Amino acid sequence: MIYRSKAPLRIGLAGGGTDVSPYCDLYGGAILNATLSLYAHATIEPLEDMTIVLQGVDRKEEQRFEGGAEWPALPIDGKLDLLKGVYNRIRKEYGWTGKGFRLSTFVDAPAGSGLGTSSTLVVAIIGVFAEMLRLPLGEYDMAHLAYDIERKDLQMAGGRQDQYAATFGGVNFMEFYRDDKVIVNPLRIKQQYLFELENNLLLYYTATSRESAKIIEVQSKNVVDKKEKSIEAMHQLKHQAQLMKEAILMGRIHAIGEILDFGFRQKQQMAEGITNPMIDELYEQAKKAGATGGKISGAGGGGFMTFYCPSISKYKVMEVLSKLGGHCQPYQFTGHGLTSWTV
Repeated sequence: MIYRSKAPLRIGLAGGGTDVSPYCDLYGGAILNATLSLYAHATIEPLEDMTIVLQGVDRKEEQRFEGGAEWPALPIDGKLDLLKGVYNRIRKEYGWTGKGFRLSTFVDAPAGSGLGTSSTLVVAIIGVFAEMLRLPLGEYDMAHLAYDIERKDLQMAGGRQDQYAATFGGVNFMEFYRDDKVIVNPLRIKQQYLFELENNLLLYYTATSRESAKIIEVQSKNVVDKKEKSIEAMHQLKHQAQLMKEAILMGRIHAIGEILDFGFRQKQQMAEGITNPMIDELYEQAKKAGATGGKISGAGGGGFMTFYCPSISKYKVMEVLSKLGGHCQPYQFTGHGLTSWTV
């Protein structure tokens, strides 16, 4: 048998960064995000020998490990650590018996692109192990396990939204509190509103990646150091998430560009490195071409950007941005989260 899973990547529409500790522990965070028809994929093929084969197909990386009477914990050494981290936790909590396997993964967007690739991949890997081992894990269980593996086992800095978006799917308003408490509120949006948002929201890859952990560490330190400018910006971004939720639910799609623009200005105040001259130039050129607002995906510094383009302005915006070194990414919103199956 072959076991497979896939989990959708996401774009954050509002509130980005308020899901990161210690801000959400102290003040509570709120984010609105939506999952896309871009995925992290995972496949497990059982082997006849006592070998573990790990393959990051998109990264062109492979490692092999020999098992025996007892299956080993795999070394966290900077190579395929997400795959190893999930296996190590599954082995520790549920045990590992039987023969070897080949775990292969592929992500439809580059690492460091701001669409939650790392966390979504962890969710997909948990999903394929859960499919094979028939683990009794619900959506909140899987999302929290993914968060735990990344933030605690692998010591990777970051927030909480990506794991929950990948697991639940759809358009969600999420709330974040102390003690790892997360509440996912799926939004019931009229299809015509969603179509209009999808039509007008342009996804653009800047052709640069960034290491989100460094930016997030600065952001977290600003809260610890009680830097009022940074904390107030996060308060305003949390308010932005509420404004975005109301606009989408009530069909005031025309207001979304202004809400995004408000958030872009606030996010610049959160931490150094979120924007840079390249991003600022892209943003200004898109607005000159007709976009009314936009945002940096993820922690910032590079990766994907989104722009709201009313009426038919997206075609002009696409023309302008295509000359600036990146490319526009086709997508659709997707209403489903983590999916796994056996063949």
